[in-house]
Amino acid sequence: MVAFYSSALDGVAANPALPTPLLLRLIAFDGGGHGPPFQALHRPGLPEPAVAAVLTHPVLNARVQFATSGQADAEQRARLADDPSPKVRAAVANGPEWTHNHRTKVRPLPDAVCGRLLEDPEPSVRSALLHSRHLAPSFLASLVRHPEPAARHAALRVWDELTPDGRTTLLDDPDPEVRRSAALCACPHDARLTAALLRDPAALPEALSQGVLNRADAERFLAEGVHLVELAGNPSLPADLGDRLAVDPDERVRLAVSLRPELTEAQRAAIDFTVAPHSRDDVDWVAAGIADQDVLHQAATSAHPLLRRAAARSPHLPPDLLRLLAADTDVVVRTHLAVHHPDTPEEVLMSVYARLGGTFSAWMATGHRRFARRPLRGPSGREIPTAGSPRPRRRPRPDRAAQPRPGRLDAPGGGPRLAPATPPAPGGPRPARVGLQRGCQPGPSPG
Repeated sequence: MVAFYSSALDGVAANPALPTPLLLRLIAFDGGGHGPPFQALHRPGLPEPAVAAVLTHPVLNARVQFATSGQADAEQRARLADDPSPKVRAAVANGPEWTHNHRTKVRPLPDAVCGRLLEDPEPSVRSALLHSRHLAPSFLASLVRHPEPAARHAALRVWDELTPDGRTTLLDDPDPEVRRSAALCACPHDARLTAALLRDPAALPEALSQGVLNRADAERFLAEGVHLVELAGNPSLPADLGDRLAVDPDERVRLAVSLRPELTEAQRAAIDFTVAPHSRDDVDWVAAGIADQDVLHQAATSAHPLLRRAAARSPHLPPDLLRLLAADTDVVVRTHLAVHHPDTPEEVLMSVYARLGGTFSAWMATGHRRFARRPLRGPSGREIPTAGSPRPRRRPRPDRAAQPRPGRLDAPGGGPRLAPATPPAPGGPRPARVGLQRGCQPGPSPG
């Protein structure tokens, strides 16, 4: 019975008009050991009585679900940081896996709470925290001199925001993996570090794709014919070597060259490359300039599908580029707009939903603030009532307005007369007894 009612209870829990007393009853629901309905725990703006009930809920999964809710405030989730269950504490440390609106950023836990979780006796809690996507830059930067190598490695995620002293500390770290990763962060601006990393097999591919190359190293890899895809994408590759890679027999190499930012559209069109119909490969320089209007204009107006797809991921597209990409015939461009941009036109959202119903992208389109919510209409043009539609009030007919029906409470003589008018025949079956019941319990079944 629990499974039968679960979807219905989720629907009730998601109703924004749900009264607090009924919400509290749903949160107290045991669910056969599974806890309250999912939507009750992931409901935005839970009132304090509901939060208090969740924090002490006897079903472990209820506390875990609330700890990972993207709708809960960071301060509310932080109140579970001292939960007796390490599974709950790990869920708090990891943070939300999803939100109702993926266009909004999850607020990180307070630094002090993160510090407590990082000192948790359970390794699973500490690991979950260091792998969380929702840590504040200030907290990550504070880990530069942490005694644990994994914590110092996490500080590299905010490399550009570290002080010069903090960067130097990580470049000289006693742990070789932290040292290598720090050098990879610094090599895009340091030819000496790049040359050293190219001699390290574990770091070579990444260093070759983003480090500052000297010509000798670039020519050596070109002559050897190895790691050419990484070489073709390196920003510091000399132009004449890029021209040689543009006619390489490997299609992946030619595609990598075609994405270089310094190429004109004519140069790009002269390269023989193929883009898979649904490819969503990242373009590093577009991703790095996701809010740069010059970068977005260059990518959005390009004939290269991967550049337009990369630009369509930006929530910072100005109105003219948004209109341009909204008219694009490339389905991936339109899908990215539906997922990422706050002002995506309604017709684009509807087309994505119609094409991808049941997928993550379609779900994102329906959650968009501009998704159409007009009433459905039938072929005649009349509105089709839905669950959310107000029920029209039927006007009474004049000839019936003053004639109460027998059995109604407003009928002359008082309350309802539900007993049968004719007594049953002797020895015959008695009709089912009908009465007003309390508690919505069904009456006796007919014999």
